[in-house]
Amino acid sequence: MATTIDPTDYVEAENGTLTFPNEKQQAKFELGVCMAVYKWEELATAVENSWGGPKSAEKRDWISGIVIELFKESNAVDIQLIEETLLYAMVDEFDVQVDNDSALEISALVMTFYKQVREQEYDQIDALYARWQEKRNSQEENRQVHIGGDPNNPDVSDSEEDEDEDEDDMEIDKAIVEQKDEPLIDDDGFQLVQKKGKRR
Repeated sequence: MATTIDPTDYVEAENGTLTFPNEKQQAKFELGVCMAVYKWEELATAVENSWGGPKSAEKRDWISGIVIELFKESNAVDIQLIEETLLYAMVDEFDVQVDNDSALEISALVMTFYKQVREQEYDQIDALYARWQEKRNSQEENRQVHIGGDPNNPDVSDSEEDEDEDEDDMEIDKAIVEQKDEPLIDDDGFQLVQKKGKRR
């Protein structure tokens, strides 16, 4: 695919920036950028392995944001500029040097989406979004089955980042419950009466 990409391919605004005046078009383009960035396998791997720390998923969304900003702040953007932005972000945020053409391919996809949105063609973006939603829903179902096994903590946060903390809290809650259920015995073998804690 990389061989057919012209890195100098660009879009230019006649006046002002490359932001779309139509709100629907701008929203579709921003969705397209997010879908392109989510499609980048190198970045997906970095997020899944938390190479950018506990906020890796937020960093991916931030990368989508800076690509969108390129079009908001400039009257001309080419594929090479998008590629450089993606590569710098990967080094800065994930300490990953990408040495293949994957960033170029994602940049070309962003450019394609911009041109499609300009013509009010949204099919490719919508299809990608539908696929992404399906994938996310199936992941959430798996996660709910996994988490739903513990009745002690029904209120589990949906956020992936909080999952580990929630599991730790479950262990702590379990320990507290087990302690409360066990009668206290003094040195003489008598059971002590425990005061009930105040209800919150």
